[in-house]
Amino acid sequence: MGDRSFRDRSRARSWVLQILYAWESRSSEVSPLVVYEEFLAERNVSSSSRLYIRALLDAIAGNITEIDRQLEGALTNWRLNRLAAIDRNILRIAAAEMLYVEDVPPRVSIQEAIALAEKFGTSDSPRFVNGVLDALMRRIDGRDRRGREKPEV
Repeated sequence: MGDRSFRDRSRARSWVLQILYAWESRSSEVSPLVVYEEFLAERNVSSSSRLYIRALLDAIAGNITEIDRQLEGALTNWRLNRLAAIDRNILRIAAAEMLYVEDVPPRVSIQEAIALAEKFGTSDSPRFVNGVLDALMRRIDGRDRRGREKPEV
C-alpha cells in the first residue's frame, strides 16, 4: 500500500469518526449509512477516501453488536456505553478493522486509533485506546496478557 493510499485511509478513519459521532448524537435512530449520505452532501471528500469510509461503515453497521461485544470483553472495569463517545467510536473503528478488514494489520489499526485519540480525545484517550485495543488483539490472537496461548476452555 502506497503513501497516498495510507493517507487516504487515515483521512477516511477521521471522517468515519465524525460520522459515527453524528450518528450517536442522534440517539442512533438512523443507520450510520444514512448519516454518511448526508455527510457527503455537506463535505468535499475525495473518491479514494469515500471507498474506505464506506467499507468501514459497512463493517461497523453490519456488525455493531459483535464489535461492541468484542470490545466489552477487552474492557477492564469499564462498560462501553459509559465511555466518552469519541473513545467508544475510535475503538469501534479499530475493532472493525481488526475483525473485518483483512489487509490492515492489527498494529496499524491500533496506531491509527491512537493517532485519532491524540487528535480528538482527551489527554488520557491515547493510553486508554491503546490498552483496550491491545487487549482486543490478544483476545483475537488467543493469547493472554503475557503473550502465552490461552488454554482451550
